[in-house]
Amino acid sequence: MAPAGLNSKKIRISVILLIVILFILPLFLPRFYTYILAVIYVTSLLAMSLNLVVGHGGMFQFHHGVFYGVGAYSAGLILSKTSLSPWIAFVAGPICSAIVGFLIGWFCVRLSQLYFGMLQISLGSLIWAIAFRWYSLTGGDDGIHGIPIPDIIGSIRSSYYFILIVYLICIYIMFKLLRSPFGNTLHAIRDNPQRSQAVGINVRNHQLVAIVIASLFAGIAGVLFVVLERSVFPDLLFWILSLEIFIMCLLGGWFTFIGPVIGAGIMVSLRTFVGVYTEYWTLILGIILILLIFFLPEGIMGYILEKINRSKAVSKEKILNAQG
Repeated sequence: MAPAGLNSKKIRISVILLIVILFILPLFLPRFYTYILAVIYVTSLLAMSLNLVVGHGGMFQFHHGVFYGVGAYSAGLILSKTSLSPWIAFVAGPICSAIVGFLIGWFCVRLSQLYFGMLQISLGSLIWAIAFRWYSLTGGDDGIHGIPIPDIIGSIRSSYYFILIVYLICIYIMFKLLRSPFGNTLHAIRDNPQRSQAVGINVRNHQLVAIVIASLFAGIAGVLFVVLERSVFPDLLFWILSLEIFIMCLLGGWFTFIGPVIGAGIMVSLRTFVGVYTEYWTLILGIILILLIFFLPEGIMGYILEKINRSKAVSKEKILNAQG
């Protein structure tokens, strides 16, 4: 939703200008920076899909990365080991992620809080182990490299535009979803699941649907990763990646829509630019996180929205005092 205190027309104009800038940037940026921007889009889409169930749904989705890996592996295997159309692979990836999300979610929603997350880590780790050990199919710890991609999206610039278009469509769908009655119900479940159950909301069903939707978007991010990198490997399914996604949401702001994008941008930038000078870039990230937890527990975007809302309240009070 649009932050309180901001004119919706100004927001729309700003968003349109930002989109135009994003489409123009590759015409001026070197290939490397175009690639980094594409990585940020893919990573932030993954983080936003996690935030859908954690920040907006209040679920302990501790191994969200497994759905990202399933989408990537599904598309990569179809592209590299079959003669099917690559566009079938691009569609199959998210569908496979959604199916896995349904199967894992069906078990997890029967548990609560920490047990939910621990079961998901266990089931997700099982999928990682299969990908890691099944050398004849997945390539084991080597993964799959040199995955063929259609020529139309084969270059850095064309893949950038493909990723950007899919990314913007996904963001728009998620935005509309969270503003829908389903999104409002999800927020109610997050705030008070017992009361939601008492008024007749089927909490488990709504949570399961949310997990499937989030898994679908994570699968789309996995397919976009394949388009960009032309490879897949077991690390995409490992729990450490899921932890990184969590940190992205924490950095940007759990309960905000755009916060995970900011968190993903920070993480990718630290890994890319600070990592050039030191292998201990995670130490810098740790210091940032400690400072954030103490001074900005609501995240960067959460802090900004809080300031905007507070400014609006002060302005409103001044107007009422002037009229009185």
